[in-house]
Amino acid sequence: MAKVKYDWYQTETAVTVTVLLKNAADKNYSVKLEQNSLRLQADDIEPIELNLWNPISVEQSTHKATPSKVEIKLAKLIGQRWEALERKATAEEESAASSAARKKHDWDKISKELEKDDDEKDDVNDLFKKIYADANEDTKKAMMKSYYESGGTVLSTNWAEVGAKQVEVKPPDGCEFKKWK
Repeated sequence: MAKVKYDWYQTETAVTVTVLLKNAADKNYSVKLEQNSLRLQADDIEPIELNLWNPISVEQSTHKATPSKVEIKLAKLIGQRWEALERKATAEEESAASSAARKKHDWDKISKELEKDDDEKDDVNDLFKKIYADANEDTKKAMMKSYYESGGTVLSTNWAEVGAKQVEVKPPDGCEFKKWK
């Protein structure tokens, strides 16, 4: 089967796709339009299937054959310029779709892992609560001041160090601290 060439142009209300096809009327061609796709088939050619950039009005769209081409006029639903004729799936969308189709999830296992993570987080929170509850007043002041002034990036129990100066923000390695307003 031979590949055919096609081109397109647009106005504010329509997109015209011109498919170069000699003796189109004799080639038994057919055009199938859907809101987001176009398919052209004809004898002795490879079918053209397009995933359109924006939706079209199928009822208002037309096509006609001339001796050298088939002209398909697609009525736009949204009166804006198309960046391209086709909307290609991004590599991320394609890989996500294919990996989702291939992968079966063991939801019980995932649920148990999440519960374990929650338990570990609770253990850390419990540890800090215990340290705070059992601490003297200077340690409590140091913990509150260091946590507050550092935006949650530092937790110190040493009041002699924290009480003397402003606590600097120290985000973890590879992270950047941003102050939210």
